[in-house]
Amino acid sequence: MLRGHDMREQDVGFDYHRYRQLLAEAVDEKKRLALINLLIEERARDRLAAVRAHAVRTARTVAIVPASASGPQRGAWPLRKP
Repeated sequence: MLRGHDMREQDVGFDYHRYRQLLAEAVDEKKRLALINLLIEERARDRLAAVRAHAVRTARTVAIVPASASGPQRGAWPLRKP
C-alpha cells in the first residue's frame, strides 16, 4: 500500500499507460529529468484543481446559509433604555 491506496487501484485521471511509456523512453538523464518535471507539474496542476473545487464547494455552502444564522442584524433586537 502507498499512502493508504492499493497500488492496483487506478486514480481517476492518472494515465498509467502514458507514464509507463514515458518511463520506458526515459533512457538518458535529460529524458528522466523531463519526466520528473512533467510528473511534478501535473501533480501540482491536479492539487490546484482540487483546491479550487474545494473553494467552490465552500463558497456554495456559505451562500446557502440563511442570513439569520449569521447573528443578529442591526435593529433585530429591541433597544434597552438605560
